[in-house]
Order: sequence, then structure tokens, then C-alpha cells
Amino acid sequence: MTEIYLFTLASVLIISIVSLVGIVFVGLSDEKLKKILIYMVSFSAGALFADVFIHLLPETTDTNGKLFTPLILIGGLVVSFALEKIIHWHHCHLPHGHDHAHPFAIMNLVGDTLHNFIDGMIIAASYLVSIPAGIATTVAVVFHEIPQEIGDFGVLLHGGFSKKKAILMNLITALSAIVGAIIVLVIGTSSEHLTAWLIPFAAGNFIYIAGSDLIPQLHKEEPGIKSALWQLTWFCLGVAIIAALILVE
Repeated sequence: MTEIYLFTLASVLIISIVSLVGIVFVGLSDEKLKKILIYMVSFSAGALFADVFIHLLPETTDTNGKLFTPLILIGGLVVSFALEKIIHWHHCHLPHGHDHAHPFAIMNLVGDTLHNFIDGMIIAASYLVSIPAGIATTVAVVFHEIPQEIGDFGVLLHGGFSKKKAILMNLITALSAIVGAIIVLVIGTSSEHLTAWLIPFAAGNFIYIAGSDLIPQLHKEEPGIKSALWQLTWFCLGVAIIAALILVE
């Protein structure tokens, strides 16, 4: 059991370190970074939708009836809607001229925290099956996290965070994977019931963020065929990369 603990904790630490991928963009000038930010947001929207329909929903099972998964997914949408209303309310009551992040960036942090928490649970549950299964799951999550974290970094920058703060916040949210892993190691096989609720809930959260927050940001850009085609290209690239990860799972 000690070996399983060590492998699990090492794996989730690796996942957390992946969140620092935004460092590769620190050397870019603000002008160059500004030009590619909208495409990173587009990439993130595509990756989130792909994650929901290719990875998360296929993992759910309706053992509790046909309505279980849809209702929990809608619950994720409703909670996200309510949470964003609260964030918008707080945002509107900040002093005029106060330097603060846009609500959609905060929503993205909430979604990313939940996402990493579930990743940690899945990794730990895989190691409880066998160490080879845990290693294979870790590799799959790493490949999944790299494009996801690049997209998240772009969303945070577009939402008003500085480069350093965006990297720090990505790291903090990534650490939730450690919490998720520890919970599974403590409660063991009972964690299956928890993930049965969390996965569709997370799916609803991601659908809300991508559809309600990120895509509207893309529509705020000045209209133009060239810009629209590039946004569509990056959106499809986000979908394609997440879809390709099926090959390594």
C-alpha cells in the first residue's frame, strides 16, 4: 500500500507541475501575446467541449437510472450560472477603477480546480487497481493537461491576469489534484460513488464556461473573415488534440 501511495503522490505532483507550461509564454512581448490571446481562448473553448463529449460523458454510467447523469450535468450548469451571478455582483460592487479580473476568468479557475480535483481522484483510483494502470492513466492525464493548461493560461491573461499571476493561479488550481488523490486513497473503493456525481457535474460546468463565457469573448473581436477562420482553426485544433488523446488511453 505504501508503494501505491508514493506512486500516486508522485503522479499528481507531476500533473501539478504541468500547470507551469505557461512559463514558455513569459518571454513574449505584451504586443505579440495580445495577438495570440484570442486564439488561445478559442483553443480552450474547443478543448473544453471535446473534454466533455469525448472524455467525461463516456465515463459516466446510469447505474442510478436514466435521469441521473443528465440531472447532475444540468446541476453543474445551474451552479455555474448561480456562481457567475455572484461573481458579477461582486465585480459590479468593486470600487471604480479597481484592477480586478473579469468574471469569466474567475469562472475558468473554478472549473479548472474541479477538473484537476477529478483528475487526482481518477489517478489514485487507477493505482488502486494496479500500478501499471495508474502509470498509464497518469500519462494520459499529462497529455490531456498540456493543451488544457495552455488554453487556461490564455483565458486568464485575456481576463486581466498578469503573466506571473496567471502561472501562479494555474499552479494553485492544479494542486487540487493532490486533494482529490488523497481523498480516494483514504476512502478507497467508495470513491466510485463520488466520481459518479463529480464527472457529470464537471461536464456541466465546462459546457457552461465554454458556451457562456469563452465563445462570447470570441464574438467581441472585430469582425473579419481572416480572424474568424483563425479562431475556427484554433477551436478545431483544441478539439482535435483532446480527441487524439483517446489513442494514448
